[in-house]
Amino acid sequence: MKLMRYGAKGAEKPALVDAKGQLRDLSGELTDISAATLTPNGLQRLRAVDPNSLPLVSRPGRIAAPWAGCEKFVCIGLNYADHAAEAGQPIPKEPIIFMKPISARVGPNDAVVLPQGSVKSDWEVELGVVIGSKARYVSEADALKHVAGYCVVNDVSEREYQIERGGTWDKGKGCDTFGPVGPWLVTTDEVPDPQSLDMWLEVNGHRYQQGSTRTMIFGVAQLVSYVSRFMTLYPGDLISTGTPPGVGMGVKPASVHLKAGDTMRLSIQGLGEQNQQVHAWNPALIDG
Repeated sequence: MKLMRYGAKGAEKPALVDAKGQLRDLSGELTDISAATLTPNGLQRLRAVDPNSLPLVSRPGRIAAPWAGCEKFVCIGLNYADHAAEAGQPIPKEPIIFMKPISARVGPNDAVVLPQGSVKSDWEVELGVVIGSKARYVSEADALKHVAGYCVVNDVSEREYQIERGGTWDKGKGCDTFGPVGPWLVTTDEVPDPQSLDMWLEVNGHRYQQGSTRTMIFGVAQLVSYVSRFMTLYPGDLISTGTPPGVGMGVKPASVHLKAGDTMRLSIQGLGEQNQQVHAWNPALIDG
């Protein structure tokens, strides 16, 4: 299934995408797509619904993040060897974990708002892994059983804040709107191998990133198992698994940074496409 939500902030409605690519409203079946929806029982109930029985949505308007109730936004750094090389960093011996606050999480086409004083904001297309059942000290062999589905994530990053301002990476990763998610949550039955997905990202029509999850250092099963050693993962939690090369800070001879008016377009095979416009600091775009 391809699950999604649409509507104004605070008034989102649940929906699914049928086999013909048409949007179908799920409001008659559930009030929202929540963490409980993503459990094995919740997904089983949705699979029993005939999509053809659901009302068509012809003009969805705003597309929201595809589920509510995300309590953890866990991210993995330098998880592609060629991206580590362009960042001038050694290949990690263990996964690098950092967190984005939930306030960074927005819809796939919502505005990306640069923080005050931003000079080195950047882009990162990433595969998101959505947890469907409680995971604590799970084995790598069992890890994928705890996954509900996958989604596209743009791990927007302010590199000066992240690298040059001291402390942890979170400072440059957690700005408001710096975590677009969606458009869909695609359940695992439609993604038989999460390690064979092509991915790309363009800024102002120029393709900077072209990669594949095949080149991850640590695969999805490894990451779910590893993260579950350090924190309990619950339904609705999100792990963003790192980015391939082609980020702005790696452009030679001079790095490229996001500025107001730029547009980003990004996609992962089978998981849909995001489109964002970059804006100068404007709290109304965050809160409105």
